[in-house]
Amino acid sequence: MEKIQHSTIPTNGINIHLASIGSGPALLFLHGFPEIWYTWRHQLLFFASRGFRAIAPDLRGYGDSDVPPSPSSYTAHHIVGDLIGLLDHLEIDQVFLVGHDLGATIAWYFSIFRPDRVKALVNLSVYHTPRIPEMPPLAIIRLFLGDDFYICKFQEPGVAEADLGSVDTATMMKKFLTLRDPSAPIAPNGFSTLLATPETLPSWLTEDDVDYYASKFAKTGFTGGLNYYRALDLTWELTGPWTGAKIKVPTKFIVGDQDLVYHFPGAKEYIHGDSFKEDVPHLEEVVVIEGAAHFINQEKADEINSLIYDFITKF
Repeated sequence: MEKIQHSTIPTNGINIHLASIGSGPALLFLHGFPEIWYTWRHQLLFFASRGFRAIAPDLRGYGDSDVPPSPSSYTAHHIVGDLIGLLDHLEIDQVFLVGHDLGATIAWYFSIFRPDRVKALVNLSVYHTPRIPEMPPLAIIRLFLGDDFYICKFQEPGVAEADLGSVDTATMMKKFLTLRDPSAPIAPNGFSTLLATPETLPSWLTEDDVDYYASKFAKTGFTGGLNYYRALDLTWELTGPWTGAKIKVPTKFIVGDQDLVYHFPGAKEYIHGDSFKEDVPHLEEVVVIEGAAHFINQEKADEINSLIYDFITKF
């Protein structure tokens, strides 16, 4: 890890922390919630050793990047704007784009807004959800998953923060990173009730890993990350001009069979049906990894590295 370089890049009116290593064609890795650049540690080292320039920012609101206070500063336009400014600063014209969780959501938007900057896309866990002009996303979530669904619980400023702060940060990070029961009820009495602290950590996660995550979230809190969810409807309002837009870059999608997202109502039918291919016409492959849960790029790092490498080396 000591080989990974760290820098602060001014972009789009804020400062973004960037972890990077290697030289050659660039891969841009986008983390989700509640994560930071560190989630991609295995990928950064792997791709740098194979002749790539691997870069992973702390997205706005996370880690050592700036944390704008207002939820309205966390739309897809803001985040993609940060990333375009980042690439311009680094003088990178095109990237292989890799996203996970909310980072995958941002990568879908990035590929719609600026396909000219994307050589190919690999997204993990979170499938593409096309814009439905008749209904904003929170209304759809409440309709199908109810008011107790965690994204709904995240909406009221301060409430989720209090719930997530009910235990120390390291314990909360252990809860998040080891979550893997797709049959568990979704936040019946607050999000943290979904999560049971493991007695022992899985082999892919160490106490040092947890401590690193905890040190960053102890500094920033969770509000920046929660604001992504609080900006969902605003992003929907602003993306009206892209209604019906397709993902027109070469794409690979990877998900674990024990990922909660894979078990959302209608998810499997969409992912394995015709609609996904219609919305992402250059979708080349869907891979379901058996025995893998949500944080797949850490849990199954070697397999994910190989899947990404085999895909991007075709371009």
